Amino acid sequence: MKLHQPTQLLNNETCIIDAVALLKAGECVALPTETVYGLAADATNANAVAKIFTAKGRPTNHPLIVHIPDKTHMQQWAKDISDSAITLANAFWPGPLTLILNAKDNLNSPVTGGLPTIGLRVPAHPQFLAILKQLNTGLAAPSANRYKQLSPINAAHVMGDLNGRISAVLEGGQCDVGIESTIVDATTDQLRILRPGPINAADILQKTGLNVATPLAHNEVVPGNVKAHYQPHAPAILINTDDFDSHLSKITDEQVQYLIYSTAAQQHLLASHIAPHRITKLSSCPVEYAKNMYKTLHLVDETSPTVIYIEKPPVNVEWAAVNDRLNRATTVYKE
Repeated sequence: MKLHQPTQLLNNETCIIDAVALLKAGECVALPTETVYGLAADATNANAVAKIFTAKGRPTNHPLIVHIPDKTHMQQWAKDISDSAITLANAFWPGPLTLILNAKDNLNSPVTGGLPTIGLRVPAHPQFLAILKQLNTGLAAPSANRYKQLSPINAAHVMGDLNGRISAVLEGGQCDVGIESTIVDATTDQLRILRPGPINAADILQKTGLNVATPLAHNEVVPGNVKAHYQPHAPAILINTDDFDSHLSKITDEQVQYLIYSTAAQQHLLASHIAPHRITKLSSCPVEYAKNMYKTLHLVDETSPTVIYIEKPPVNVEWAAVNDRLNRATTVYKE
């Protein structure tokens, strides 16, 4: 691919204007959202969208989420939009909810990955929204990282992964939510969560009265639904808290790092004389854990560990989004 030398960091008073100009010219620009940084391109420009797939190394049959300025743009991309979809849009947009809808006839856009459906959302980040409103169109924007690698939650992460492969990165600070949007299939009367995220079925029921199914597994082609994803460079292994004792009796490698959430795991590690600098403790609150998970994994990965052991969080609705990402980023510890 043609490299950009180097990728621009847009961080001055004209950054929004500059980003809009580059996007109008058919370039890719990494933009902050409230979830993770997105690699944006004009969704109406097939050549621009193709640059996303090339920069990420992403298969072209994997659909992209299209970000739109507001709910009135839904009709430009989708057809047969149900009352339930409108209700969800009214309740959660702008915000971290993506709706899978029936794509408009003859859309003929690479953003669908060849599917008859399309994913739409209105992001909540003020800079992204300002750009969308100026462009008055949709921006395709998957996470701004190489395919299957850790998602970026600040501009430095994007630069570390895509510098020289995209035109520019807009500096927007750290993403507030820190984990990808919830994806809801709204193409039929039975709403389904196809990717867990910051908004769960209980949140939707409480706010809208709508019942949403949450299948444990599915084979739908949606962003993030591949077996291996969200991976650090070092191999990562998911380990139950109760398995720490037997594991620690066998470990001599000084380059192993541990990512934990519980006091029990911390006690196991310190009792085995694991150096504190090899232990990183995240919150036992799932929202706070999700917010800092990618940031922490980036930091731990930068220490060049031989292995990252990650304590398995609880298995329940509140932790579903975190567990979904960790299950794809790791292998499971075996005795």
